[in-house]
This record gives sequence, structure tokens and C-alpha cells, in this order.
Amino acid sequence: MHGAQSKRDLAMELQAQLPILRPSIHTRRANLTVKFQDLYGFTVEGNVDDVNVLNEVREKVRQQGRVWWALEASKGANWYLQPQVSSLSEGIVLKSSLKISALANAMTLKKLIRKGIPPVLRPKVWFSLSGAAKKKSTVPESYYNDLTKAVEGKVTPATRQIDHDLPRTFPGHPWLDTPQGHAALRRVLVGYSFRDSDVGYCQGLNYVAALLLLVMKTEEDAFWMLAVLLENVLVNDCYTNNLSGCHVEQRVFKDLLSKKCPRIAAHLEALEFDVSLVTTKWFLCLFAKSLPSETTLRVWDVLFYEGAKVLFHAALAIFKMKEEDVLLAHQVGDVINIIQRTTHHLFNPDELLTVAFNKIGFMTTNTISKQRKKQEPEVMKELDERLRRLNSLREDDR
Repeated sequence: MHGAQSKRDLAMELQAQLPILRPSIHTRRANLTVKFQDLYGFTVEGNVDDVNVLNEVREKVRQQGRVWWALEASKGANWYLQPQVSSLSEGIVLKSSLKISALANAMTLKKLIRKGIPPVLRPKVWFSLSGAAKKKSTVPESYYNDLTKAVEGKVTPATRQIDHDLPRTFPGHPWLDTPQGHAALRRVLVGYSFRDSDVGYCQGLNYVAALLLLVMKTEEDAFWMLAVLLENVLVNDCYTNNLSGCHVEQRVFKDLLSKKCPRIAAHLEALEFDVSLVTTKWFLCLFAKSLPSETTLRVWDVLFYEGAKVLFHAALAIFKMKEEDVLLAHQVGDVINIIQRTTHHLFNPDELLTVAFNKIGFMTTNTISKQRKKQEPEVMKELDERLRRLNSLREDDR
């Protein structure tokens, strides 16, 4: 009797352990880490499901490419730059037709861009729609070459910091992490540091410029994309010495989080969690260091067409996607782990952008501009106080 009981207990114990001894196929696949190279040469670590997601995304990209090519064939190579007029009357363009056509083109283009620009067309479309082509056209054709030659060999605090950061910019990348890659990235960053001495160089720009180089193919085009980004697309003073613009963006984001995701905001406040612990890097590097490259570039597709409000949409979406997990977190470290795990495995850009534009709610550039103006005085006051404290400490040290 005792022996039978022991055998039954043993059998029950073994049965209880079965899920551990014989995990499901899905569990084994989820735990199997594989390395693979993405479209832009980055080595990515993920599980088998991540690889499958990435393959599905690439198939969608190919399908989307066929849509773009069809439009190019029917409307012309640069159809997105000029309104298409369908009605002519005795050679005179009807204004109403022009407006309707321009509106139709704009709506078509907005939808297309949110679905993704095919990688092969990305350099051309970005350069045109962002304003980089227009900016380049206002200076002599030799501007970039003349600039890089003029600053060659000059040493400034900016060039020293750039030289320090080059080896740390996407280490291991097959082109960026080579002497040729470092040299190209250095010329772009140093050139811009002399073009705009107020910005000079700020850590974070190395990741942005590196990704621009991979997409745009040429240094000069990457330089002009960086210029239009810093001078027209993003908020002023984001990359100046005191990062005042970035501090303003963080405050605006906190306000938006309270309005768009009130449960998350309240829970994080209860945990005394400062969202800028994770979001500062997002806004300074434009997600280049946080999201997989192909997802980052899908965000940039929309950024260069719709403006900096897109960064808020994407940042809010990351929190919204993991709302239930975040609400169950009881430690600051747990929240950071949830967010970092999410961004690391966000191989499906459609998942992010669907939440960003369909579940976050409507936001206009004008609304965000008003929020910035509201936050600026308080940020400047805090930065001035911080500067006074630093100066006071320096005087005490003397």
C-alpha cells in the first residue's frame, strides 16, 4: 500500500513537471535566440517568431513597392511633388480642379507614407518631401565639398567629441564600423558642426547621421537631410548645449501621456517613475538606438512628411501597446525592462504605427507648438537655476 502510494505520488510529481520537461514547440521557438541581418546591415538578435514577423513585413514592403511603382508609371516619376490636374478648359487650368487634385494627391500620399516608402525610393522621396532638396538648391553646388575641405584638420570641442563617439556608433556594423564608414560619418558631423555653431555637435546626432548615411547612400545627401532635420523638422534648441528644446519636448510628452494614457500616467506617478528615463534617448536619437532599424525608418518616413509630432505619436504608442503590463509593474526597473523589451522586439512597424495613429487620438502640430510655448518658461527657469548652482560650486572650489 505504502509502495503504491509512493508510486502514485511520484507519478503525480512527474506529471506536474511535464510542462518543464517537455515544453511546447512554441515555447522552444520563443526561447531559441537567433541572429540575423536586417535590410540595412545591422545584426539583430531575436527569436524564430521575430524572424517570421520580419519576413512578413518584408513581403508587405514588396507589395507596397508595387503600389508606388504603379503610381510612378501612371502619374509620373515625381507625382508627389506637384498636383495632378485632371480638367482643362481651352488651355486654362481650372482653380477648383487644381485644389481638388492637390487635396486628393495629399491624402493619397499621406496614406502611402504611413504604410511605408519602399527602401529603394526612400532616398528620393525623403530628399524631396522633407525640404532638403530645396535647402540644397539655395547654395552653390560645391557647398558641401568646399565646407568639408575648409574644416579639414581643424580641432574644436565638437570635433574632439565626434572623434570620441565614432567607434561607439553602431559598433560591429559591416560598413559604419570601418575606417571608410567612420570617415564619412565624421565629415558629415564635423561639416554640420561648422555650419551651425549653436548646435555644434551633440551626442545622439551620431546615430541619426549614421542611419541617414545608410539610407541616402551619399554623404552630401545625408548632410542635407541632417540640416533639414535640425533646422526645419525638429523643434529649435533640441541639440544646443543646454538641450533646452529636448527638455521642453520631455515636458510636453508627460502632458500628452496624462491626456492620452491617463491610467499609465497615474500609475507611473505613483511609482515615482520619470518617463524621461527612457524617452530622452528616443527624442535625441529619433528612436535610432531603440527600435529595429526598419521600424525606425518607417517612423522617419512619416516624420519627414508630417513633422515632429510623429515622435510623440510613436512614443505614446510604445507605452499604449504595453499598457496592461505597465499597470502590473510595481518597480521602476520593471517598467524600464518592459519598455526596453518592447522596443527591442518591435519588428513590425505596422503594429506600432497603427496604434500611433489610430489609438492615440488626433494631435496637430499647432496643438503641440502651444504646449511647447507653455512649457518653455519653466524649463528655462530650471536651466538658469541649474547653471547658477554650477557656477556657485565652481567659485566655492576656487
